[in-house]
Amino acid sequence: MRIHCKVVVIAVCFGVFLLLYFLGGNAADDPLLKEVVEEEEGNSSPSPPELGRDVAPKFARKSSAGVGEPVAEASKARKEGRSVNRGASANAKSKPLSNVARPVTKHARAEEVMQLAVVACGNRLDETLTMVKSALLFSRKKIKFHIFAEDPLAPQFAERLKQWPRSISAKFQYSVYPITFSVGNADEWKKLFKPCAAQRLFLPVILKDVDSLLYVDTDVLFLRPMDDIWSLLKSFNSTQLAAMAPEHEVPKIGWYSRFARHPFYGVTGVNSGVMLMNLTRIRSTLFRNSMIPSGLSWEDLLHPLYQKYKNHITWGDQDLLNIIFHDNPECLFIFPCQWNYRPDHCMYGSNCKGAEDEGVSILHGNRGVYHDDKQPAFKVVYDAIRDFPFEDNMFQSLFYPIQTKFLDTVNTLCGRIPQVFLKQIEKTMRKVFEHKVVRHVRPHK
Repeated sequence: MRIHCKVVVIAVCFGVFLLLYFLGGNAADDPLLKEVVEEEEGNSSPSPPELGRDVAPKFARKSSAGVGEPVAEASKARKEGRSVNRGASANAKSKPLSNVARPVTKHARAEEVMQLAVVACGNRLDETLTMVKSALLFSRKKIKFHIFAEDPLAPQFAERLKQWPRSISAKFQYSVYPITFSVGNADEWKKLFKPCAAQRLFLPVILKDVDSLLYVDTDVLFLRPMDDIWSLLKSFNSTQLAAMAPEHEVPKIGWYSRFARHPFYGVTGVNSGVMLMNLTRIRSTLFRNSMIPSGLSWEDLLHPLYQKYKNHITWGDQDLLNIIFHDNPECLFIFPCQWNYRPDHCMYGSNCKGAEDEGVSILHGNRGVYHDDKQPAFKVVYDAIRDFPFEDNMFQSLFYPIQTKFLDTVNTLCGRIPQVFLKQIEKTMRKVFEHKVVRHVRPHK
């Protein structure tokens, strides 16, 4: 009997233990089961853990374990996928599921094309082509040339440019435009100074679809990449819309400071042979002037300004630009003399400190010095670039001939400072060489 009672007590205790065990186990499972159900109801697409397993390993190999996550952390996230994705599901309506799960798309940036304008009339065909050649020899970005030419020259430009090697032609585009003036007497504008030089005043009006532009005279040569002066556009403040170099560095021997009979910019005036312009700003600005109290747009300003000062100006369109920026000095950015280096900077003694320190960046052979023997240092550089065969070795066929021929110019003031002419062009050619040759040579393992 006692044994029977003991068996009954043991059986009852065992039964109570089993009942408590099952009740406790179900209570512990219910919350987790409830969370899983809620996640499945809130996401009709495959669950985040599945996406993470499929995408994360591939993405991690491409970009160091996802977006900003080390590989170890990505692996940890996969192991703890249930707890990580419970947090993600709570914000599913306001945020993407995961940076890792999003497809990666690369948007190629459109290549920037620099814009350069030149005006050629009369016998300036070869001179203009030599300028274009100098720009292409060193520049890194592509260039769009806007060539304004008299009717007889237009087909000659097309014919000559077609003869250049394909490797050079791939670096540029060009358009040839007729000489046109939107206001006033066209013949009068055309003969204002040098043939057609006043065309530059109308570039903002004609090139309506161009945002920014570098204008240069035909007698300009680039001794370093055009990219470098083009980058000065980023240095403009909110009011500046054009950039030029001073006409002279020394007021006592500057032309404007001694002879001008009209207003001019600053102490020595500015030279318009190299002019960087934000055309969009020029078109949208009202310029102060001495004729009416209210401002005038660029196009409306040109003809009345010319009519007022035509009996007092000597250098034509350049004088008009000096008058405009005299009245609106906040609109002009001044770049150093090495970006517009002319015979005036050395024929009376060296007076361009920037060129002495860094070398000439842009050579401006005004006064016809490329075509006579008055300043042989300028002619040496022009002849070397004009005669340089495309795709030849630059040091052998361009730099060394210039260096050698400079020995014949030491009897002139400009020829006595060859480093001013050679420093930048040597530096530029070294960079071109390194870009084309050295960077493609892999070190031996």
